Order: sequence, then structure tokens, then C-alpha cells
Amino acid sequence: MSERWEKKKEVRRERRRYNDHYTFGDFIFDVFFWIPELLFLPFRMLFWLVRGVGRVLGSLFDGI
Repeated sequence: MSERWEKKKEVRRERRRYNDHYTFGDFIFDVFFWIPELLFLPFRMLFWLVRGVGRVLGSLFDGI
């Protein structure tokens, strides 16, 4: 191969290696990461609410 072609390949490799663009693979990774978070968030919020109400009621009846 010619020297020009080798240099062009090297520049392309360097661009690809240090590329900060948001790619389709990044999008898929984010989607697979956020799906469980979105599914379990309502259950966690309900758990925290019940736990908080239980602690408040527990502290109210603790003084009796």
C-alpha cells in the first residue's frame, strides 16, 4: 500500500479511538440501563412512603 493510504488509515483509526460522539451502541446501553430503573422506581417510591409513614407512626406511639 502507498504511504498516503497508510497515513489516511492511521488518521481514521485515531479519530475513531478518541471519538466522543454519542453512538448507537451508547444509546442501546443507556436504554438497557434505564429500563429496570424506570420499572422499579414506582415500587421503591411506594416502599419509601410506607417505610416513612411507619416510622412516623412508630415514633408517635413510642412516647405513649
